[in-house]
Amino acid sequence: MDAGFWLLAGMVPLAFAAEYVDSSLGMGYGTTLSPILLAVGFEPLQVVPAILVSELITGVAAGFTHHRLGNVDLRPRTISLRRIAAGLRRYGPVEAARRGLPPALRIAAVIGTASVVGTMVAALVALSLPPAVLVIYIGVLVIALGVLMLTTRRVTLAFSWRRILGLGVLASFNKGISGGGYGPVVTTGQVLSGVDVRSAVAITSAAEALTCAAGVAVYLVGAHIDWALVPVLTGGALLSVPLTGITVRRIDRTAMRTAVGVAALGLGALALVKGLI
Repeated sequence: MDAGFWLLAGMVPLAFAAEYVDSSLGMGYGTTLSPILLAVGFEPLQVVPAILVSELITGVAAGFTHHRLGNVDLRPRTISLRRIAAGLRRYGPVEAARRGLPPALRIAAVIGTASVVGTMVAALVALSLPPAVLVIYIGVLVIALGVLMLTTRRVTLAFSWRRILGLGVLASFNKGISGGGYGPVVTTGQVLSGVDVRSAVAITSAAEALTCAAGVAVYLVGAHIDWALVPVLTGGALLSVPLTGITVRRIDRTAMRTAVGVAALGLGALALVKGLI
């Protein structure tokens, strides 16, 4: 077997480890895998679309797992098309969504919808902006959020829809440009907006799936995708999903907030070093 086969095979355990951290702490998959894949010789237009496709699939799986284990409630109030249509006629789309969706699912929907805009814009400009500048920017942003997370880990914050909407656009812009930088912003941003840390991790997985779908659609139209990495990354990542739900369910909330803050610092530093080298 040639070296290319073994190189791809080696990506399976890397994807497993990266997704385990990502779905347990709400960050780390793209931010970790992107520099590794680039360092071993893959091109950016191979790496970013492959990461987006794999996270689209694993995001759905992780969100479902977190819901089934009770880490978050993502179940709509009704799936009856008749009742949904009646609610839309009576209340309009915004009020019908508020009445028909639990809080966690509303947050995921808002972040995901805002993220579509950010991801599509980012994917369209990714080919023209200096990669090093973008990576440095993401590194500084994530480090700042990590510091803020650690300094407020024992503080209960008031919920803010405005911050939720803003962080969805910001995080998805990062994701569409680099393949990473989404989870650290969305997860820490939710907690800093008053969302419980366990719910924040699960919501990030669900919202990220929609974000990745938008990014993949743009890349399908505007660039040729090398599919060789997609099944490798997706297969390795999916293997870790059942373990992540159990981890999130059992870990103490304060300890988890600390772990999320430390992970954000580490991933931000990794991105910063990558941009400066």
